[in-house]
Amino acid sequence: MPETIESTESVDVITEAQAGIEQMAKNPGIIRTYFESLVPDLFNFALQVIIAIVVYAVGAKIIKMTVKIVRKALERRNTDIGVIQFLSAVIRYSMYFVLFMMILNLFGIATTSAVAVLGSCGVAVGLALQGSLANFAGGVLILLLKPFVVGDYIIEGSNEGTVYEISIFYTKLKTVDNKVIVIPNGNLSNSSLINVSHMDNRRVDVAVGIAYEADIRTAKDILYKVAEEDPARLPGEDIVVAVDNLGASSVDMTVRIWVKSEDYWPTKWRLTENIKYALDENNISIPYQQIDVQIKK
Repeated sequence: MPETIESTESVDVITEAQAGIEQMAKNPGIIRTYFESLVPDLFNFALQVIIAIVVYAVGAKIIKMTVKIVRKALERRNTDIGVIQFLSAVIRYSMYFVLFMMILNLFGIATTSAVAVLGSCGVAVGLALQGSLANFAGGVLILLLKPFVVGDYIIEGSNEGTVYEISIFYTKLKTVDNKVIVIPNGNLSNSSLINVSHMDNRRVDVAVGIAYEADIRTAKDILYKVAEEDPARLPGEDIVVAVDNLGASSVDMTVRIWVKSEDYWPTKWRLTENIKYALDENNISIPYQQIDVQIKK
């Protein structure tokens, strides 16, 4: 019985198809009429696309001008550069969202319906975007608490560099070899980091080892003189030259002076080099690892 029903349905479909073909053969103009009826719809759709492109171009231009005006206004108020970057990004993305809704409305898609759908899917959207939301909240905390600002040199885990942009979701660092590191704001706001340049002054520590045969007093006088003569040393701060450790093959000494934060690395390199020159001139050797090899004949 089921096979009979299926056969009957197949025959009906074939019969309807044959009837349609016969009708098209008797009235060939029906095809032209069908395509002609599509022309107004295609024309209207093409017109909507053109209007949407124009609206997007004009809207993008307005957004760019608005962001530029806001940035200049904030700069005249001497606002922190990180705040300017963050607010500019918020305004830009918000205006693009409004522009996107306007374009949807041009195509007959009700924006209220789109917003209602997004609202009904709020939990799913929240779960999908929880990383982005955490980064956004982290960006707000960074701007409010100011653990660092644009221009600071920070160290976060294995990443370090100079902060040159704080955006909505990410902070960008520029390394000393001109690489760019992009770190999510959520990571920066929830982890420990070192702000190297937050303070105006930094202490330079240089460790040096001398041979046990060398006179410690003479070595301390030489090291003190080198540190005292360094041009970047802050005159109001103490110079420390001390024996730090009695190592396996050397007397480990340390030299400490205070400099401006921006002079830290040039001073460290220059001080290390000058210490080596001064010790060589006074015949004070710096031990290095040696291996004694005995050959038995």
